[in-house]
Amino acid sequence: MAKKQSRLHFLSLLGLLGLLGLLGLITGNRSFYSFFSFFGFFGFAGLSTIKQDERYAQNVARSGLNGFVVAIVGLALVMFVATLREQIDLAALGVAITFVAALLTFVGSFHYYDH
Repeated sequence: MAKKQSRLHFLSLLGLLGLLGLLGLITGNRSFYSFFSFFGFFGFAGLSTIKQDERYAQNVARSGLNGFVVAIVGLALVMFVATLREQIDLAALGVAITFVAALLTFVGSFHYYDH
């Protein structure tokens, strides 16, 4: 009887980018904290049993579109407010928050479309 080999899903490897958030702790630059949101991709590690067919590719594309729209709208609002207030720290924090929101939108949308 052949033992089934479990593989690591390729999207779960994006979770390793979350380690860049540790640079925020070392350098004191709060902009690096947004990289901690990449740890959410480790949730895809158990998806190696899913067939990667046309429906799967469509779900990834739809989720990517949702995340892209959140990023574009969020960044436009952040830059508008930061320009009005003339504060670069506000812009850096807003970009980090928008980055996290876009990644969470992608992950949440993918789980919604997949089930």
